[in-house]
Amino acid sequence: MTSAIKETPTKRRLLLASDRSDQSSELAGILRTVGQVDTIATSDIPDRPTRDLAGIVVDINLRSTESVQVVRNRLRADAYREVPRLFVLADALHHGSMQAWALGATDTIARPFDAQGILQRIRAAFPDSDGYDESDRGKTLNRGVEAAHAVMVKIFERLPAGAPLKFSDITEAENRILKAIKHSSLREWLTAVGCHHTGSYRHCLFVTGFAVGYAQHLGMRDHDQRRLARAALLHDVGKAFIPVAILDKPGALSHEEMEQMRQHPRLGFDALAAQGGFPPEMLDVVLHHHEFLDGTGYPDGLRGKQISDIVRMITIADIYAALVEQRAYRLPFTHSRAFALMEEMSDKLDQHLLHAFRPVALGHY
Repeated sequence: MTSAIKETPTKRRLLLASDRSDQSSELAGILRTVGQVDTIATSDIPDRPTRDLAGIVVDINLRSTESVQVVRNRLRADAYREVPRLFVLADALHHGSMQAWALGATDTIARPFDAQGILQRIRAAFPDSDGYDESDRGKTLNRGVEAAHAVMVKIFERLPAGAPLKFSDITEAENRILKAIKHSSLREWLTAVGCHHTGSYRHCLFVTGFAVGYAQHLGMRDHDQRRLARAALLHDVGKAFIPVAILDKPGALSHEEMEQMRQHPRLGFDALAAQGGFPPEMLDVVLHHHEFLDGTGYPDGLRGKQISDIVRMITIADIYAALVEQRAYRLPFTHSRAFALMEEMSDKLDQHLLHAFRPVALGHY
């Protein structure tokens, strides 16, 4: 009788592609604390990545036309489309950052290095397969979507019928949602929930995906990832009290209908505050996710420092999700166009947080 031999999962393996080997040794040392690192010249980037490659770190002179062209030619192949690509900037100046994004960066780090900060970014950007059975990938994704869907049912069907919504209803779904997005991908999450027939459900699940992907990309602590997930799931709870005819209207809303729609933050806040048990920051998100830094948002016309960081982050995820979703009255915007529109919103959104959201928005498509 023979016993099955289970293949031991490998830890993350990274390629460090560099045209400045004299300066990359410090970075290589940092990378080796989280995985196996192979340092190669940019001209030696293979045509196709191996299956065990977790990601590629590119450390080149972004002002060198020759180096830029070599990397562009090597990474333009479809085979690298799903591979995370972390570019090293000589500094945090705008020019280098834009050049990196143009070359396909999914994230950037800048010299001088903050070792702890870089490690957090690397762990978020380059998944570690140790301890995870790849065959469970689809099941994990399905369980996460099912958990999030169950929350939507409680919000949009049971709450208006008088059934109380408890904070524990939200927290019980967290583990499955966080695990689903971590061990599959944001794109797979969005694909899974994007075919949902109910628009309000779909939007909330999109926002949840983008918010969790944002938190994981930033290397946030587990507790803070949960806070973002809760806030995203709850942010549109007030729409449960808006007539379906308005929510699903195929054309533009009338002035009266728009005024009714704009009541949803207050309706959601009042419902949850009356029930009790919800943390103040969750109520803050429900009430203020349509506020803008320049004071032109609603319902309270908050501005600047009156708007908390968690509200600012959910607002970014909320607007972006709305732009890239299919709506009855318009086609979805492309991801690049949606992000460009948000950049044009200028002083309405926190531009530092929006810049940090860019790899999440554009790095998975």
